[in-house]
Amino acid sequence: MGKKYAIGIDYGTESGRALLVDIETGAEVATYVTPYTHGVIDEALPGSGVKLEHDWALQHPGDYLDVLKQSVPEVLRMAGAQPDDVIGIGIDFTACTMMPLDRDGMPLCLLPRWRDNPHAWVKLWKHHAAQDEASRINELAGERGEAFLARYGGKLSSEWMLPKAWQILNEAPDVYEHTDMFMEAADWVVMQMTGQLVRSSCTAGYKGTWHKRDGFPSQAFLRALDARLSSLADEKLRGPVVPLGAKAGELSEAMAAAMGLRPGTAVAVGIIDAHAMVPASGVVSPGKLVLAMGTSTCHMLLSDREVHAEGIAGVVEDGIVAGYYGYEAGQSAVGDIFAWYVEEAAPAYVKQQAAEAGVGVHEWLEREASSVRPGENGLLALDWWNGNRSVLMDADLSGVIVGLTLQTKPEHIYRALLEATAFGTRSIIEAFTSGGIAVDELYACGGLPQRNRLLMQIYADVTGREIKVANSTQTAALGAAMFGAVAAGAEAGGFDSIVEAASRMARVREETFKPIPEHVQVYDLLYREYTELHDYFGRSGNDVLKRLKAIKSGYAQA
Repeated sequence: MGKKYAIGIDYGTESGRALLVDIETGAEVATYVTPYTHGVIDEALPGSGVKLEHDWALQHPGDYLDVLKQSVPEVLRMAGAQPDDVIGIGIDFTACTMMPLDRDGMPLCLLPRWRDNPHAWVKLWKHHAAQDEASRINELAGERGEAFLARYGGKLSSEWMLPKAWQILNEAPDVYEHTDMFMEAADWVVMQMTGQLVRSSCTAGYKGTWHKRDGFPSQAFLRALDARLSSLADEKLRGPVVPLGAKAGELSEAMAAAMGLRPGTAVAVGIIDAHAMVPASGVVSPGKLVLAMGTSTCHMLLSDREVHAEGIAGVVEDGIVAGYYGYEAGQSAVGDIFAWYVEEAAPAYVKQQAAEAGVGVHEWLEREASSVRPGENGLLALDWWNGNRSVLMDADLSGVIVGLTLQTKPEHIYRALLEATAFGTRSIIEAFTSGGIAVDELYACGGLPQRNRLLMQIYADVTGREIKVANSTQTAALGAAMFGAVAAGAEAGGFDSIVEAASRMARVREETFKPIPEHVQVYDLLYREYTELHDYFGRSGNDVLKRLKAIKSGYAQA
């Protein structure tokens, strides 16, 4: 009997990746990335050039199908694998990335009537223009004592399904009325592959405010919010919500032909990208916090009990691994902050010296910043370049750097930005532990831990904890493939549970990052200052960041 494979398809912010995995060993046999032709649409709509307002972030659904049609056949070709060798497919996706569909399941933005209306397009996870709606939802839910609010740390984010849907209703009621269903992009892609309408318990639970026993927010609450929303859950969010590890359906004839696979291949229920990284890091039991680090960071934790605490972006029963409560917190920008500095703020001489040294700008800055001792740069930053997800849940906040002098160098600023994200992670860890949820071990995965050793040492020093690193460089795609193998089941050569799949397919590196005691002492002092600054600007000590944003928005709307 020949080798059997699963394919994991990882839909990121800028591109989609297919990964072919050997089920027996977890070996990553072949991978292929397809960049999204339209990328992140945040300035103007493709074709028409209709300008977008501040805080918008859209995508083109055709780009998602291109990933299936280009990346999947390519990994088969690269590996010399046959269609019959692939027993299961899983996908992971950024979330909440949602789209309005017509009665045929067609995204409205692909229809001539709606393509010039921004609200007809896919709203990417980092679309933050629904903050007004999110604020009103939180206010009313608090007043009414709605049970769902506590499961999300007391605040829903503007990134989630309900605020985004309500923004469409408020600003484009004709689009809302014509929408037959709102659907997460993860679920839509699964539907394209299988022809089956299935919603993931992961996307619905964490981003759609769905609960295993209570369902979506009540019709009474939605009516109190806006009478026009009263039928939202029953009609526009309809469809079975299916747990992770289940088979959503089988690959259709048409999509099998387009992807170069066998019709009838098992397709798993979709999962959020960060959540897929948890079992791919070998974590299937409580007390192990997984840092899924990329453009943003998600902090994932399993527990055997449900606790409500500030900063928890969601707690969902069976949300990651069946039998446990899965917790999520997050930072809205991490790698994006470092990329901003390199692309927009690093001086020309840094780029020149990096080129002369034959290294990238990130690598040059990391090398130079490594020679700066903790606290030596005299700087402190707040990691809010894309707002704050946890613990404040406020997209209207923005970044801060204090301590700049005429002696400040680029590597000083770069290190301060690395440290800021580490402080943000420590605040999340403390929110978990103060809420009574044990954090015994730290695991890191994603692109950043593989590339930036200084960053990981800073995280170990700031948190005072040893950090283990997943061995895979494509953790989300590996996790998706693992769920694909579970969807296929043991009879087809896969697995009957994600725990079993993790025991065979997941790996962590032997090398870990251990805290350096003298660094820990300095960072404890700096973290106290970070907390003071965090609360001053983030808890209404001074609302200058919001006032500045309001002034900026005035120009954007003029």
